[in-house]
Amino acid sequence: MPALDTFRTGAARASGRERPAARVGLVLFALAMGGFAIGTTEFATMSLLPYFAKGLGIDQATAGHVISAYALGVVVGAPAIAVLAAKLARRTLLIALMLVFAVTNAASALAPTYGWMLVFRFMSGLPHGAYFGVAALMASSLVPPHRRALAVGRTMIGLTVATVVGVPFANVLGQVFGWRWGFVVVAAFALATVGLIALFAPRGDPIAGASPLRELGTLARRQVWLTLAIAAVGFGGMFAVYSYAASTLLTITGTGPAMVPVVLCLFGVGATLGTLAASWAADKALMATAGGILAVAAVLYALFPLAAPHVWSMASLVFLIGAAGGLSPVLQTRLMDVAGDAQTLAAAMNHSAFNVANALGPLLTGMAIEAGYGFTSAGWVGCALALAGIAIWAVSLLDMRNRGKSAG
Repeated sequence: MPALDTFRTGAARASGRERPAARVGLVLFALAMGGFAIGTTEFATMSLLPYFAKGLGIDQATAGHVISAYALGVVVGAPAIAVLAAKLARRTLLIALMLVFAVTNAASALAPTYGWMLVFRFMSGLPHGAYFGVAALMASSLVPPHRRALAVGRTMIGLTVATVVGVPFANVLGQVFGWRWGFVVVAAFALATVGLIALFAPRGDPIAGASPLRELGTLARRQVWLTLAIAAVGFGGMFAVYSYAASTLLTITGTGPAMVPVVLCLFGVGATLGTLAASWAADKALMATAGGILAVAAVLYALFPLAAPHVWSMASLVFLIGAAGGLSPVLQTRLMDVAGDAQTLAAAMNHSAFNVANALGPLLTGMAIEAGYGFTSAGWVGCALALAGIAIWAVSLLDMRNRGKSAG
C-alpha cells in the first residue's frame, strides 16, 4: 500500500528522533485537553438535563432531544468538515474547530429558549468527530510507526478523564450556580485548548495533494466500511449497558442515589486505564487486540444480569466494561491503516460511527425493556451487539487475508 508507506515514512521522519519527547508530550497534552472539553460537554449535558429542562420550561423527555441534537451534529459534522477542510493544515483546523466549539458552548449557556438550545447543541456537536480525527492524525505523525496507537490513545485520554473529573465538576457547578455555568466551563476548557495547540502543536503545511475529492475516495474502500461497522455495532453493546446502569443500580441493586455517581465514576477510571492498555497492545497486534476486546466485552455484558443484585459485583463489572472502551483508539488506528491517502475523512468518521453506536445500543435496550424483559436485559442486548461486532471483525480479517493472497 504505497499511500500507507508514505504515511508511515512521514510519521517516522516526525518521530521523537527529531522532536524531543518532552515536546511530543506537550502536544499530546494539548490535544487531550480538547478531548477533555468535548467529553465534559457530551456527558455533563446528560447529568444537567433535569436542571436545564426546568430552566427552559420543558419536560425532561423533551429535553432529551437536546442530547440527540448534539449526537446528530457529530454524525453530520465529522465527514462534512473532513471533506470541506481537506486543504487546511492540521494545526489550523484544530484551532478553528476548538474556537467553534468554545463559541457554541458559550451560546448554549446563553440559550433563551428550547429551540435555540437545540440549534446551539447541534452546532456544538459539529466539530466533535473532526477534532478527534485530526488530533489522532497529528498525534500519530509525531511518533515512530510502532507507537502510533499509544499516541492516539493518549490524545483520547482526555475524553475518559472527563467522565471522572470534568463531568462531576460541571454538574456540581451547574447545581450550585445554575445549569448555564456547566456550559460556560466547557467553553473555558475549549479556549484553553486553543491556546495550548497554538503554543505547542507543530505548524506543518497542508497535506500535499489533499482535496475534497481525494478524501471522498476513502468511501470506496471496503475495509474502511468494515472498520466503521465494527465501531457502530460492536461498540453499541457498551452503550446498551452503560445507558441503563444507573437505572439498574436504583431499581435492581437497590442502592441509594448517592452510590450511583460513585459506580459510574469507576466506569471512567476503567475507560482511562483500558484506553492506555489497549493502545499499547494495538501497537503489538492491532487486529488481534480489537477482536480480543470485543470477545471480553461480550462476556462482561452477559454477566450483567448476574451482577445486578449486588453492589460490589456491579461496581466491579462497570469498571471492567469501562475498560472495554479501549476499543476506540484501536479502531482509530486501524482506520489510518486502511484509509490510504484519504486519512482525514476516515479518521473523523470513526466518531460518527461511535455516535451511531450511542444511538443503537440504548434504542435496542429500550425496546427490550418495553417488551417486559427489565433493565437487566441490557446485558443480553449488549452481548448480542458485541457478538455481531465480532462477526464483522471476522469478515474484515478474512477479507484482508484474501486480498493479501490476491496481491501475492
